[in-house]
Amino acid sequence: MADAGLMDYSARQKRLVERMRADGLDALTINSGPSLKYLTGLSFHLMERPVVVIFTPQSHPVIILPELEAAKTMGLPYPITAFPYSEDPLSWGAVFSQAAETSGLSASRLVGVEPRSLRVLELRFLEEAAPLAEYISAEETIASLRMVKDSIELDSMRKAVDIAQQALLATLPIIKAGVTEKQIAAELTVQLLRSGSDPEMAFSPIVSGGPNAANPHASPSNRALQPGDLLVIDWGATYNGYISDITRTFAIGQPDAEMVRIARIVAEANTAARTVAGPEVTADEVDASARRVIEQAGYGQFFIHRTGHGIGMEGHEAPYIRPGNDLPLQPWMTFTIEPGIYLPERNGVRIEDNVVITDTGIECLTNLPRELLVLG
Repeated sequence: MADAGLMDYSARQKRLVERMRADGLDALTINSGPSLKYLTGLSFHLMERPVVVIFTPQSHPVIILPELEAAKTMGLPYPITAFPYSEDPLSWGAVFSQAAETSGLSASRLVGVEPRSLRVLELRFLEEAAPLAEYISAEETIASLRMVKDSIELDSMRKAVDIAQQALLATLPIIKAGVTEKQIAAELTVQLLRSGSDPEMAFSPIVSGGPNAANPHASPSNRALQPGDLLVIDWGATYNGYISDITRTFAIGQPDAEMVRIARIVAEANTAARTVAGPEVTADEVDASARRVIEQAGYGQFFIHRTGHGIGMEGHEAPYIRPGNDLPLQPWMTFTIEPGIYLPERNGVRIEDNVVITDTGIECLTNLPRELLVLG
């Protein structure tokens, strides 16, 4: 079984520094979130007290954090210098300045940040501590590391898939006409936890039937399922901090002929993308293979999102399987394949699998049937 304690954080930090040098970064700062955990193994909630780790090529990591969290830095398998601060916000600026001086951040000119997670709170302290620096996006720097998974990460993701699939199978018996979307979502959440998911899941299950299924990111409602509905269930588990993200579509009673047809078309699009995906194939080629099937069937205008996205410690991360992304896929990159057709105010279909690029093609981590299953 995968063990998060076996992660080699020193090796990850070394690869980060090598990539920083290649990208011309003098320093890189990361606040609370998946990338901080990926590089250090430390977990912090994003809260009113800032937590920032500073990486520079000439120094081991420096962390700024509340005193109440300082014990987390003891006994780590790599060197790190901690700068704890008190509950008095007026003292925080001085601590940031001390950390910047020690790490070399204060002398840095080009500093990488994660634009999707860095808040103004942390940015203002960093700007005051290193006023000469220019803060730029290091999204690609970090993504280049996180996109390629190691064997421990993949084992965790396989387990997350197994947990999610087991939870859905345990939920299916309650699904029938008259049951609400919220009732199904609640049961599925309980089954995810019973099956072994980490309590902190990547996202809440999407359970949407009939007209609601035409909204790809619908929230479960009190609407009761009705005969003829298509039911989209998009769910996932988390294991050792790594996630699964799966979607299957079901029919409540016998659907009409067009609904059966669009379910078949989406399944064919999913198969086309899984068939094309492999090493050195670009992300947009995978997207195009799925999109072509749906367009040729006359439903192109109803496929309104990308074909997939990376998965790992986040539900959505690089690589993004979308038009225009000419990134060549490499072995051990993990992502979803999830084409869909959404007919406004009528019904929708999505079929989502989790895959990993191998040396010769792909491994599909998910194996639940993709054909339209009639329930209730």
